[in-house]
Amino acid sequence: MKLNIQTKDSNYPIVFNNSFQNLQVLFEEIRLVGNKICIITDDNVDPLYGDMLENELINISPRIIKYSITPGEEAKTLDTVHKIYSYCLSNQFDRQSVIVALGGGIVGDIAGFVAATYMRGIKFIQIPTTLLSQNDSSVGGKVGVNFQKYKNMIGAFYQPQLVYMNTSVLETLSDKEFASGMSEVIKHGLIRDRDFYNYLIDNANLIRAIDHDTISYMNHRSCSIKGDIVSKDEKEGSIRKYLNFGHTIGHAIETLSNFRYLHGEAVALGMIAACHISFQRNMLSKLELNSIVNTLKLYNLPVVLESLSSEDIYKQLFYDKKVSNNKIIFILLNGIGDCVEANDVRKEEILEGIEFIKRGA
Repeated sequence: MKLNIQTKDSNYPIVFNNSFQNLQVLFEEIRLVGNKICIITDDNVDPLYGDMLENELINISPRIIKYSITPGEEAKTLDTVHKIYSYCLSNQFDRQSVIVALGGGIVGDIAGFVAATYMRGIKFIQIPTTLLSQNDSSVGGKVGVNFQKYKNMIGAFYQPQLVYMNTSVLETLSDKEFASGMSEVIKHGLIRDRDFYNYLIDNANLIRAIDHDTISYMNHRSCSIKGDIVSKDEKEGSIRKYLNFGHTIGHAIETLSNFRYLHGEAVALGMIAACHISFQRNMLSKLELNSIVNTLKLYNLPVVLESLSSEDIYKQLFYDKKVSNNKIIFILLNGIGDCVEANDVRKEEILEGIEFIKRGA
């Protein structure tokens, strides 16, 4: 199965499979045979899939090197990027060389930022190994690192040549990581496609069991929604902001909890808070609000926020990239499957939304 992403300046395929077996053919199709390759991965993924990937690519590259980072947000820094630059230079990587990201969202963000900036930009491939990265960070071209206490503050928009999704790698995810990925999938249904949202409810048992046909369809539909938005607005000038649904409060929770909440868990809580604001504005019915909370529960996502101050979360919002002229931009639901941008959400509304998730939605 294949999906094509077309932006103003790029055109690349997302390929859905249940193995790595046709990677060589795809590299030949996009004319990357004969290039040096640096696989950027992490210490969790490398033992599982590093050698497997290298064996698939060994016949098409004169030299394959690998750089493995420490897993976790702590590695998502300019210091890590600096070390990868040095490693590539010491191995005589040039402008024809290729970066391959093998891992979750952190690996993909770092590898993409290296590719975007090394020698002013070299080609790179995304091979996401988590459900979250398959449905979120690997699609759309946002790459970058954290800076001090600010998430994704240094980065670029830089599209890959190929995104390759192997659903079999999801079998090695923890239940917690899988649930985190489902948060972004559910988000796509909530902002754009009510039928897809209902599909996620109706097929929850097959999805949680990682039935490959069901997961492939789910990923394809989820990425189609994101891809359609990105194709129309690559650099977040208008409708791409819709993809930030749940992220405004979610990023604050993620940061203030020192990443105790995984990204998708924090976004789930942020979505509920945004839904409560939508409900208070009569944009979302009580029935719809309850349905959303229950769907997040269905996929083992948190619906209760623990141990964080509402006022601290509110203050943290002003450090977010989505603040414009000191106004916090929220994405709110206008019913399930539709959303709007709002820059007039009052402090009282925001605090009520945060208190809603602190009480337990």
